[in-house]
Amino acid sequence: MAAQTYDDRDGQIWFDGKLVPWREAKIHVLTHALHYGSAVFEGERAYDGVIFRMTDHNQRLIDSGRILGFEIPYSLAQIDQACIDTIKANNIVDGYVRPIAWRGSEMMGVSAQQTKIHVAVATWTWPSYFSPEARNKGLRLKTAQWRRPAPDTAPTQSKAIGLYMICTMSKHQAENEGYDDALMLDYRGQIAESTGANIFLVQSGVIHTPKPDCFLDGITRRTVIDLARRRGYQIVERAIMPGELANTQEVFLTGTAAEVTPVGSIDSHRFTVGTITKTLMQDYENLVRRRSISVAAE
Repeated sequence: MAAQTYDDRDGQIWFDGKLVPWREAKIHVLTHALHYGSAVFEGERAYDGVIFRMTDHNQRLIDSGRILGFEIPYSLAQIDQACIDTIKANNIVDGYVRPIAWRGSEMMGVSAQQTKIHVAVATWTWPSYFSPEARNKGLRLKTAQWRRPAPDTAPTQSKAIGLYMICTMSKHQAENEGYDDALMLDYRGQIAESTGANIFLVQSGVIHTPKPDCFLDGITRRTVIDLARRRGYQIVERAIMPGELANTQEVFLTGTAAEVTPVGSIDSHRFTVGTITKTLMQDYENLVRRRSISVAAE
């Protein structure tokens, strides 16, 4: 049986200020964003009917648009309400929420300052980004050939769609070779992130993570750092070279889609799904489900 496509579903999508039937949420083939990448988006998750850190995500959507040179024509409160209305209209309890803003089809060319800025919010039921088996054993990653660009060559602090082209290419190549995902280095050859999530390395009980100076400082990343500090774990944000993987015991990814997901291997390096990773996986699950988190000494 063929998988359900994303253009042919029941439900509603919030589109430019109102809910419309899913199949009618369409744009023109000459939309500027399709040709020139002039769009920004967010990925959010609803747990038990509540969108986790919704306002933080939607503020980043607005900020990302400004980095790309356009103002989203809705307030933060209006975008928040759009997300809430959309999950309610689609009866989403546990699912994914995708707000997106883009330049329309009024102008075609590199310069498009008179285009209308459109906004839409879609939501759907979506299980874990990675399979349960991969999460239990740890993902298999390989180093990508593409690198994260320097901040003076791309708008690296925006969640812009164009920045994800190399992520798609890298993930496809990894999957075609039997891996789950790819590790992306930055323009300096330092460890940056995976194709859609931030990365953490555990070395002798200390958690290390790359400084987000040319990629997004993820909202889930910041959440997990806070959880780790509550546990008393030491967090070090610094430049990390690939050679350090040989001295690393645990690796995990964080992101709205990935949540907290262990990594079992990167290229020839092997890691355990250890105590720190398991603890933070559980703490994150408890947090998003609004359960109490015990931080008694372990």
